[in-house]
Amino acid sequence: MKNPKDPAAPRAARAKAAPAAKAAPVSKIAAAAATIEQDVVYRQFADNPGKVLAYRQLSRRLGITTKVQREQLFAHLKELKEAGRLELLQNDDYRLANPTDLQVAAAAPKGRKIAKKAVTQAAAPAILPEEEFGQDPIIHRRRSAGFDHVGDGPDRPRRDSNTVIGTVSLATPRFAFVVREDGEGDDIRVFTDQLRYALDGDLVRVHLRGIRDGRLTGDVVEVLKRQRVEVVGRLQLHGSIGFVKPDNRKSYFDVMVTPEGLADSRNGDKVLVRISEFPDHEGQGRNPVGTIVRNFGAAGENEAEINAIMAEFGLPFEFPSAVEEEAEAIPTTISKEEIAKRRDFRDVLTFTIDPADAKDFDDALSLRTLENGHYEVGVHIADVTHYVRIGTELEREGKHRATSVYLVDRVIPMLPENLSNGLCSLRPNEDKLTFSAVFEIDEKGKIHESWFGKTIIHSDRRFSYEDAQERIETGEGDLAEEVNLLNRLAKQLSAARFKKGAISFETQEVKFKLGEDGKPLGVYVKERKDAHKLIEEFMLQANKGVAEYVFNKRKTKPRLTMVYRTHDAPDPDRLENFALFAQKFGHKLNLANPKKVSTELNKLSEDVVGRPEQNVIQGLAIRSMSKAIYTTEPLGHFGLAFAHYSHFTSPIRRYPDMMAHRLLEHYLNGGKNVPSEAVEEECKHSSAREKLAANAERASIKYKQVEYIGAHIGEQFTGVVSGLTERGIYVEIEANKCEGMVRISDIPGDTWELDKDNYRLVGRGSKRIIQFGDELQVVVTSANLLDRTIDMELVDDRPEHIKQRERAEREAGRASRGGGYRGDKNGKSSGKGGSSRGGSGSSGGRGDKGGKRRR
Repeated sequence: MKNPKDPAAPRAARAKAAPAAKAAPVSKIAAAAATIEQDVVYRQFADNPGKVLAYRQLSRRLGITTKVQREQLFAHLKELKEAGRLELLQNDDYRLANPTDLQVAAAAPKGRKIAKKAVTQAAAPAILPEEEFGQDPIIHRRRSAGFDHVGDGPDRPRRDSNTVIGTVSLATPRFAFVVREDGEGDDIRVFTDQLRYALDGDLVRVHLRGIRDGRLTGDVVEVLKRQRVEVVGRLQLHGSIGFVKPDNRKSYFDVMVTPEGLADSRNGDKVLVRISEFPDHEGQGRNPVGTIVRNFGAAGENEAEINAIMAEFGLPFEFPSAVEEEAEAIPTTISKEEIAKRRDFRDVLTFTIDPADAKDFDDALSLRTLENGHYEVGVHIADVTHYVRIGTELEREGKHRATSVYLVDRVIPMLPENLSNGLCSLRPNEDKLTFSAVFEIDEKGKIHESWFGKTIIHSDRRFSYEDAQERIETGEGDLAEEVNLLNRLAKQLSAARFKKGAISFETQEVKFKLGEDGKPLGVYVKERKDAHKLIEEFMLQANKGVAEYVFNKRKTKPRLTMVYRTHDAPDPDRLENFALFAQKFGHKLNLANPKKVSTELNKLSEDVVGRPEQNVIQGLAIRSMSKAIYTTEPLGHFGLAFAHYSHFTSPIRRYPDMMAHRLLEHYLNGGKNVPSEAVEEECKHSSAREKLAANAERASIKYKQVEYIGAHIGEQFTGVVSGLTERGIYVEIEANKCEGMVRISDIPGDTWELDKDNYRLVGRGSKRIIQFGDELQVVVTSANLLDRTIDMELVDDRPEHIKQRERAEREAGRASRGGGYRGDKNGKSSGKGGSSRGGSGSSGGRGDKGGKRRR
């Protein structure tokens, strides 16, 4: 999100290239450039005894403009340092080192004339980009002479009090933030000119430069570890040279591909390029060089774009052969010895409820009435860890993937299909091995007893959510009585949860109806009905029960190590900001009592239902909350109002559930406490992979929304204002949740200004107000599949002659200013940032597998 106070990235002045018609050959230009003598470099220090000079300062003083001269300067500085005549203080700062030299320098005549002469001699025509890199290359942020970077030589200081280590988080094409490894202090803003080509997730060392515009700033002096060296983008050919323009809009450079690395790719193809060469300090202004390792086909095609999204987020395309072979070799029969070790539920009524198109049934419910009138409800989970053993390739691959990923048109499973859809799937009319949480519940939903252990089941019926919902609504059909009994118990459990302070905000899940070719034929919002909530409530109870059992098994510290799913209480400052935002719509939040926060939020959730601002308020409420993570710390779950909570119910598609299964089995068998360090590291990895999967899922949704709306150009829709920036307003179409931008310069009837404090646009003449939640009529004017953006215009019902006159006035105004509006392409957000990409239908995170959401 762009800060309107952020200045432009600092840059040295560009050396002007000579006109193309008069350009000399590269070799002649290089020869014409005067040699930088070592004595001239040394005199810069001798004339200023005690003064510290940086590499960039020297470049400017000596008028250095060519690569050859930069190489000479760096070599002279290195030689003078090795000779003991200069001292390298930190990074690129030098000064005289020898006291005798200082005395001699003080007495020596000043060498200004020599230096000035050197400047005159060094001034030479700059090498044209076309001659250096090929015809008309694509170069982002072309560096000019004297660009300040430090080499990777052994003499560069490794660490000092003014450097920190951290991870790069790209914010815009102009700057990134480095998140400090030590966790101390604020993140450091680094302009992309100073990133040394670091990418998202790279580990870097940063030299702190001080405070600028209220933010701590610095320069990357070393890339310690590159997280990824592969980039997804669109290939653009310029002669025999290719340049890959990244899909990630935060990227700040293109990747050059030599003829040898093109691999028969064509102009406009969507490709994956592996960077083999990052420019060092001597090659600033050059593009990284790479080789195309995968071609997805013509950009804009469904298969190419979805595969590109997979590659962009580092998702695997297939399982290694060793993993597939292990999965195929697992015996499918269940031995009598194994059955004898387990509690047998095969004679107890058991069924599954899942999406109609699901194949990986990882949970089932059993039900029977006990002699005391209570009910025994069994939550039976596929016993994945019985088949996936520690030390196998299956285990290693599952740990690495950590989660299944649900893109719009495909699933990228955590485990091979032989396991996820076969051996471990609780299919009807088959004996299956399970790990179960069994509860004794009374009619009021009170839990009296709990039991956890290994079981064997035989599912009697497979329900889709629609099947189960039909029985709830009509009371008819096979097992309707049992389904309705479970629904009543689920409602009792839910009521008890909300009474204790659970949060009721829910996000909307966008679903697509796809044709055989993968193109979207329709978009709709998935409705969560009682059948979904029934299953979710019993899964929550199982996850909670497992966490409480392990936590309470040892009463003293250290507690037994366990995988917990935790959710911190909201940050007070963020919550206060949200309360101020809600107040603009007439909703008051009383945050004086921390214990009543959930009550206030739930009341707000009820108040906004059916109102235009509902989606905006609920989406921002969720974003004001902390993110749930995996950890070994039993910190509780604020959103669910659980003191202890784990993930136990989806081991087919979540690795933390497999970890929880192993730990629970270990403790049930009397095992000693497990060291927490390794488990905590796996929790961190799983949290990171979950976030990556959610981002990939959102990217696929946005792409499909843009693809869908592209077939409706020129059509009129009803939308709601979902965001405001200085560039324009974001409007979300109510019917399909596609979101696009209406530029401020195109809003008819007035000249509009952004009132950031009140989250609205105000007409300068009419004083008309456009604000969050307003319902508007819009026409879709364009849909860009490559950028995943949608453009819209407001419907204008005024007479045609008035509209024509206004358009002419706008065009005349633009011409007088030398062009149209030139806002920052990342927007200056008030409540919502970024571009007009696809949509925000899954702003709070996609629902997991038909209603089993990421809690």
